[in-house]
Amino acid sequence: MIYLLEDDDNIRKLVEYALSSQGIKAEGFARPSEFWEAICASLPDLIMLDIMLPEQNGLDILKKLKSNSKTASVPVIMLTAKGTEFDKVTGLDAGADDYIAKPFGMTELIARVKAVLRRYEKTSDKKQKYKIGEVEIYPDEHRVLCSGKEVTLSLKEYELLLALVKADGKVLTRDNLLNGIWGYDFDGETRTVDVHIRRLRSKLGDNGAIIETVKGVGYKIGGEIT
Repeated sequence: MIYLLEDDDNIRKLVEYALSSQGIKAEGFARPSEFWEAICASLPDLIMLDIMLPEQNGLDILKKLKSNSKTASVPVIMLTAKGTEFDKVTGLDAGADDYIAKPFGMTELIARVKAVLRRYEKTSDKKQKYKIGEVEIYPDEHRVLCSGKEVTLSLKEYELLLALVKADGKVLTRDNLLNGIWGYDFDGETRTVDVHIRRLRSKLGDNGAIIETVKGVGYKIGGEIT
């Protein structure tokens, strides 16, 4: 199920129809209050979120979603008429998994939705636990602990950490990470990776030092992985 928070009736109905035509269930909401009521009742597989909304700004909604452990791992695609680099970076920095500026084609939108859903499904892992220093990762539960305390990560932050851990000390370039996590069809810049790495390190606190920068190349995990 996909939740779509969009106050423009025409866009909301068109997106709902386009998704349903592909066999993807979607429920649209015109107001944030309706959206929050639905979230409390049932979590979706993905959220599509406009920025300019009545009652509450879309970026504030995104930050609230990503700060709550119950909703933090639900992927979010921003839909907005704002297309400047600042707005895009702000959305990604706040935890969005993708960003599509209006006007957009339905074919592109559906492809981006499917890409995000596929990446989300790939986060499952047969290994029950990874441990690096005081950081513990539980792939099956989609959980990360630092010094025994749970850390709330966005989907992209979690995918970055897991990708680096799975590389087992090997350096991953920004292009490696961008293509592997955001997908080859992502039209953003490699700086997107740096933004998410910065947020990930911040959330890991003192343990953020396990993510090492290899100048001019990319990133790697430093320390023994068990």
